[in-house]
Amino acid sequence: VQLQASGGGLVQAGGSLRLSCAVSGPTFGNSAIGWFRQAPGKEREWVSCISSSDGVTYYAEAVRDRFTISRDNAKNTVYLQMNSLEPEDTAVYYCAAGSCTPDPRQYTYWGQGTLVTVSS
Repeated sequence: VQLQASGGGLVQAGGSLRLSCAVSGPTFGNSAIGWFRQAPGKEREWVSCISSSDGVTYYAEAVRDRFTISRDNAKNTVYLQMNSLEPEDTAVYYCAAGSCTPDPRQYTYWGQGTLVTVSS
């Protein structure tokens, strides 16, 4: 299983970005997909996840009401729509496949990360 995150870039505060996580391999339909982020000098932080079976979504408090996670099973892709971005959202964003939980140890496969920079 391979995950490819894309869509990062430079955006002004208040702007929007949509990240994509393309998943190759036979387990996409059976895997929850999560997004994590890691800012410079900080630990990796869970952002959101979407379950495999019924598409239930979960969000960290810091991004609730601003970010939306969704999945397109026909395209084997999960999206993270990020609105009202803040400088504090600046980080490398990673997608991962596993169980829908904030615990990174429950994710088996990880993508390479995409950098999001929010300027003030």
